[in-house]
Amino acid sequence: MHCPFCRHPDSRVVDSRTTDDGTSIRRRRQCPDCSRRFTTVESCSLMVVKRSGVTEPFSRAKVISGVRKACQGRPVTEDALAQLGQRVEEALRATGSAELATHDVGLAILGPLQELDLVAYLRFASVYRAFDSLDDFEAAITELRARERGGTRAGEEQEPGIPAPATSTD
Repeated sequence: MHCPFCRHPDSRVVDSRTTDDGTSIRRRRQCPDCSRRFTTVESCSLMVVKRSGVTEPFSRAKVISGVRKACQGRPVTEDALAQLGQRVEEALRATGSAELATHDVGLAILGPLQELDLVAYLRFASVYRAFDSLDDFEAAITELRARERGGTRAGEEQEPGIPAPATSTD
């Protein structure tokens, strides 16, 4: 780590602590050349590979923004959106993979969103799964109703955060 003051190519770690949420490490460092101290924050990177092949860092804010659009006009609070974003990020990090496709991110969103609001779930799924006709909507609604009649809450039978694929024309 280069010193931000004198650009010396090395530094010594004086103190290390995990952050409150445990997702990163805060390190206090000291430059051996100028003796000034500075702080660094280390976190495990999670990259998303887009359809175009471009790779970018995972952004919880982007997840929340996309879900917010699906929740427009629905009784969903900002706190609920923040919790959904955290659940999605935790589910993605739990896969242990450093790179994920956008498809995987979408799958991780569908489960928590289905539990949060069914109308918002259908809105998001219609874009994510590229519904082409009313039949696609009907199939998704029929699947949701079958799960509710079966006595299980939506998404309970699947792996957390990843719902079973609906009948679609993907």
